[in-house]
Amino acid sequence: MKSSINLWRWSKKYIFIIIFIIILNFILQWLYSYIALFVEYAFAILGNENTNTNLPAFLINFFDSFKEPLTIILVVGIAMILLQLFRSALRFLDGYLRARGTEYIGYDMRTKIYNHTIDLSYNYHNNSDIGDLIQRSTSDVDTASSFICSQFPELISIFITIAIGSYQVGQINLVLMGVSLISLPLLGISSIIWFNYINKKYTEIEEKEADLTTVIQENVNGARVVKAFANERYEIEKMKKANDNYYNKLYHLYIREPFFWGFTDFVATFQYALTISVAIYLAYKDVVTTSNITACLLLLGMVIWPIRGLGRIISNYGKAIVAANRIEHILETSDEYQNNGSVKPKLSGEITFENVSFKHSDSDYDLLKNINFKIKANETIAIVGKSGCGKTTICNLITRFLDYTEGCIYLDDVLITDIDKHYLRKNVKMILQDPFLFTRTIYDNIAITNKKLTIDEVRSAAKLASVDEEIMHFNLGYKTIVGEKGTTLSGGQKQRIAIARMLVSDSPILIFDDSLSALDTKTDYLIRRALKNKGNKTMIIITHRITTAKEADRIMVLNNGQIEDFDTHENLVKKKGLYQELWQIQGNLEQEFNAVLKED
Repeated sequence: MKSSINLWRWSKKYIFIIIFIIILNFILQWLYSYIALFVEYAFAILGNENTNTNLPAFLINFFDSFKEPLTIILVVGIAMILLQLFRSALRFLDGYLRARGTEYIGYDMRTKIYNHTIDLSYNYHNNSDIGDLIQRSTSDVDTASSFICSQFPELISIFITIAIGSYQVGQINLVLMGVSLISLPLLGISSIIWFNYINKKYTEIEEKEADLTTVIQENVNGARVVKAFANERYEIEKMKKANDNYYNKLYHLYIREPFFWGFTDFVATFQYALTISVAIYLAYKDVVTTSNITACLLLLGMVIWPIRGLGRIISNYGKAIVAANRIEHILETSDEYQNNGSVKPKLSGEITFENVSFKHSDSDYDLLKNINFKIKANETIAIVGKSGCGKTTICNLITRFLDYTEGCIYLDDVLITDIDKHYLRKNVKMILQDPFLFTRTIYDNIAITNKKLTIDEVRSAAKLASVDEEIMHFNLGYKTIVGEKGTTLSGGQKQRIAIARMLVSDSPILIFDDSLSALDTKTDYLIRRALKNKGNKTMIIITHRITTAKEADRIMVLNNGQIEDFDTHENLVKKKGLYQELWQIQGNLEQEFNAVLKED
């Protein structure tokens, strides 16, 4: 029922198109019934039978004014041709409106899904399959939109056709009308049973298709990893398994469809034969004329075959409500801006954590426990610690990709939850360890947040990120197209272009989530020095490289979700603890660090 409401929610926006299509179909079917009456009238004249027809009196008077039977038949034939031409024109308009309506609804659905997906939370995207989201935005949208603007009007048209056909048959003979409708309850019950089966099976098919799409998407994106580990055979088997699961579900549905269609064909054909037999018997008893039987044969097509078509429409309805439910599942998921602030303060870069704890919604333990610290404006802080200790989580809390479960976070004495998220992220820029680049030019990737940047401004940011010289070595320079996810660039080039992208915006807070790890020590140092010389920046650097952490104003040492220490390098190396252990392990890098400084 909920899914039916979801379909109606989309339908009502285009209700005028749907109503117009239904009206067109009503006219089309009424005109078809008139063609049958013209045939009946012509046969009555040829057989010298009583013209007991349901044609309007003005048409009968018009035809009879020609006197000669052959002339009347010729005029009736011309009238039928003109009527059919008019029906053809209306059918063209009907098909055009259905196609345009379907595309309008599909466009609207895809736009809403995409816009809403962009606004969904960090957690949602972490736990979602890209392939499944793509499928909901493509094949599910096509299934739902096609039903709404094409098959739903057809469903109404079927009932209209049956009503008109039955009425006209009833005008000929009520017994014939009753016989022509006798199979309706049987076909209706079988269609409902088939609908329930389709609804269940198509849900399973959609899930298996989503799994298949995800496998394909992952293997296309991870082609280099697959080749690097010579893992093609395993991935082919994985793809085969997903494909087999999808095929088996689809196969079991399709092998059952012929039974249903065969049954409905048998019932419809039997119904047709039964009605004709009764009509012949009535003609034998002089209850109806041969011209009546001729008209009845034409009108039966308006009664019996549409009844069979109900099964097909109901089958597609089952698929459509599954698709609509999958679409609405996304749209009904709360976006992250429902819990948004409205304040837009001028930020200098001061950050304060007071008794902050965090745990994931599906976890029973705190990833961060009672975190307290204060970072001054324009201060450079390094965060070090073992993998999984919560370093990235702290940065995600500052950008509000995640929201803390206890405590408070302040930026310049303003509670972070009171700050508008868009405004916050314009003032807090974060570079991830594995930055994402779009399939666009290098210029577009750097200037993505501000399309009005000049090439000189983009190059200035690239120079600070120590990547301008390498870009200029490309044949097309900044017009070079970057492969999907930056596959045509080295890891260091990707990270430096991502850093340049961050630097074109004048944000007071910069966060490097281990994003200098792919750079050599010298380039790492040059970038940090260039950033420091730029001034007025609060920088948080997550790093496993002690020589990088050493140059920070202070170093935060995280261990098991808590701050073990927060001090300068000089003080930390004198204290027993995790930092001292790390320094001793990486102590030989000190000489390399000094060598870099001397070379510069």
